[in-house]
Amino acid sequence: MEGAKGPQGRRLPAARDAAEPADLPDEAPLASGLRVRLKDVAAHAGVSRATVSLVLRKSPLVKAETRAKVEEAMAGLGYVYNRSAANLRSGASRTVGLVLCEITTPNFAQLTAGIDEVLGTEGYMAFIGNAAEDAARQREVLVRMQEHGVDGLVVVASENTRADALEEGACARMPCVLAQRRVEGFPADYVGPDYGAGMELITEHLIGLGHRNIAFIGGVRRIAPLAERMAGFHRALRRHKLKSGAVVPCAVIDRSSGYTAARELLAKGDIPSAIVCYNDVVAFGVMLALDERGLVPGRDVAVVGCDDVDEAGLHRPALTTFTTDPRVVGREAARLLLRRIAHPDRPREEIIVPPRLVIRQSCGAANRPTGGAR
Repeated sequence: MEGAKGPQGRRLPAARDAAEPADLPDEAPLASGLRVRLKDVAAHAGVSRATVSLVLRKSPLVKAETRAKVEEAMAGLGYVYNRSAANLRSGASRTVGLVLCEITTPNFAQLTAGIDEVLGTEGYMAFIGNAAEDAARQREVLVRMQEHGVDGLVVVASENTRADALEEGACARMPCVLAQRRVEGFPADYVGPDYGAGMELITEHLIGLGHRNIAFIGGVRRIAPLAERMAGFHRALRRHKLKSGAVVPCAVIDRSSGYTAARELLAKGDIPSAIVCYNDVVAFGVMLALDERGLVPGRDVAVVGCDDVDEAGLHRPALTTFTTDPRVVGREAARLLLRRIAHPDRPREEIIVPPRLVIRQSCGAANRPTGGAR
């Protein structure tokens, strides 16, 4: 709408329509460098600027036919919503920082997908940072997230993360949810699997198949999930008055470390009838080491994992494991963070996702004599 004439005959700026939301930018850049303005879209569609603004805000007040006309005009003119300008006006970025302890782990790809699924439906997007299991790098990533003005954080903590480190940084200055890994002493919302119950469940399954000499491979001593898994493993053994077999930690949690740890175990000569692995990726390395020794996983030595990554069902033999539902954990973490952003003073919340046993071919009955007790 054109403004009224002033004393010198010049046009005065048109007053903003009272119905137009204040946080919507007036312009959007084109590839050519020209800018398409809201009033251009309005003129093209034959509606007011306020109506275009309501369409951009997905208001239910706009009729479907009018919405379609406006959207067609925006597409034809190449109008793109300038979210950065809107964020400056509203003081909210509609972004969330996701800090992962190790971005290459398959489990965290599913976690990320779950987070993105929920954020997308609420008009948010995630910035992703990789700590690479390094507490110092994690601090740097958290600082970068704060510099980018994210509205909140989901953190899968790296090894050696201390509560005081989080209390001194971005996690203490904005809404923060811990996922998958707890940080003892840091008062944040938490979402994660019941690793202890899952390990107890899968160890009980092995015992039910007749296994008595059961080893444990994998895990880094400096992270909370190892303690939780070991606790579940030992609970099941104690319930049946069984002693633990060999426990072999890994320097890092990957296929190569699982392979190396299994070779170390097998070299000692006391071959267990079953091996419980820290996670599925470690289990794949363990099965490779068994193959090299001429031992068939599932027939000669049972092998089980944790997480139920996509490869677990495709591996040969397919891996018996328990699922920690990382996609569900991701969804719950995103929902919890959005609740925390909306209500910063609400009571702290903890969500635990129960495990599910997934039985496949890598875990047969104990029917072969080994060097260990039965």
